[in-house]
Amino acid sequence: MSLVRLNIKGISYSQTQNGAYALILNEVDGDRKLPIVIGAFEAQSIAIALEKEISPPRPLTHDLFKNFADRFDIIVKQVIIHKLVDGVFYSSLICERDKIEEIIDARTSDAIALALRFQAPIFTYKNILDKAGIYLKVNPKKEDDNEDQDSILMDDLVSNELEPNKPKDNFASKTIEELHKLLDEAVANEDYEKAAHIRDEISKRE
Repeated sequence: MSLVRLNIKGISYSQTQNGAYALILNEVDGDRKLPIVIGAFEAQSIAIALEKEISPPRPLTHDLFKNFADRFDIIVKQVIIHKLVDGVFYSSLICERDKIEEIIDARTSDAIALALRFQAPIFTYKNILDKAGIYLKVNPKKEDDNEDQDSILMDDLVSNELEPNKPKDNFASKTIEELHKLLDEAVANEDYEKAAHIRDEISKRE
């Protein structure tokens, strides 16, 4: 069976399961998306790994695993989502130490959180993507834009917020200096959702 490489498109709040989130994986050489339901902790861990500018003051569980693996010269070479049974995805970590390769079973959410930290590629088999992959509609307003396929609008499916019902702070009235101070405070308090919003506001200004 042929492998298909995936990348992470985004995270959204699950509309079908309370307290759960949908991780959206994108087919690298195609248009299909693979949505995977994950828990809140894993969603936060993946979001933090995606946010390069946010560094937790203390290591999260997946950061601890990465530090442990680094200490003992273990690397995660790739992640393979190899099975889908009753809506549950099963994954494997392909690891290597002293040129000896090992395959370790893992929950897909954990495997992807670790793949990000090891900068390891994520794959699935073509038959899984054929079975569970979906196509998302392109926003008609974008049809005439000179943007590539990644400009697909996913407002209803993918959001940068991990707590969509949480009231938004008004950062527009803050100065750059105030925003940087708020960002430092948010990271120190481990309020990563707020930190992401502040980071976005800083990016708009700069």
